[in-house]
Amino acid sequence: MSARAIKIAPSILSADFADFGAECRAIEDQGADWVHVDVMDGHFVPNITFGPATCAAIRPHIKGTMDVHLMIAPVDPYIAAFAEAGADILTAHVEAGPHLHRTLQAIRAAGVRPGVALNPATPASAVAHVLDLVDVICVMTVNPGFGGQAFIDGQLDKVRELRAMVGDRDIHIECDGGVDTTTAPRCVAAGADVLIAGSAAFKGGSVTEPDAYGRNIRTLRDAAVG
Repeated sequence: MSARAIKIAPSILSADFADFGAECRAIEDQGADWVHVDVMDGHFVPNITFGPATCAAIRPHIKGTMDVHLMIAPVDPYIAAFAEAGADILTAHVEAGPHLHRTLQAIRAAGVRPGVALNPATPASAVAHVLDLVDVICVMTVNPGFGGQAFIDGQLDKVRELRAMVGDRDIHIECDGGVDTTTAPRCVAAGADVLIAGSAAFKGGSVTEPDAYGRNIRTLRDAAVG
């Protein structure tokens, strides 16, 4: 893997839902590189979280990158709404529509950086023919739908395969799910450069005690880079 700065992207799925704006400000102030927003529809995944209105509401509180992960199907009808809500990155799952190539084209046409997500059972080969259309590949290291799940070790082989496939393309590889100080260095060693962390980033802190967020993020980054 070429030298690449590791990015920590806390998932607001683990934040205080009653105070999202302050939570977004707090995690960025404490060192988060991106803010990761998990959008779930109760259909593609067994949970319901946020929609475009929530993304639009928190956008003014995020100075950096808002990384919006669309765990919804069908995904195409909602691309424009999430783009208008201020997403910097929109990531769609391979299975979220009949034409992945068209979906990624639509995200780019909406002025947003396209990403593609791979569920644990989805092979790396599923994105082999769309690599020139994506800026981000998100490897699900848990089954999508809930936070706090155990890391699936076998997904690291997929990360290694993807890193080899990507070659010198400027594509970020994310690990999403079960990322902590134990699994983070293994993700990076396999080729990931964006670590999505929920409980590992938010544990022990709050908007009134944000220093814990900073300690968590620094500890995670230090573990990741060795």
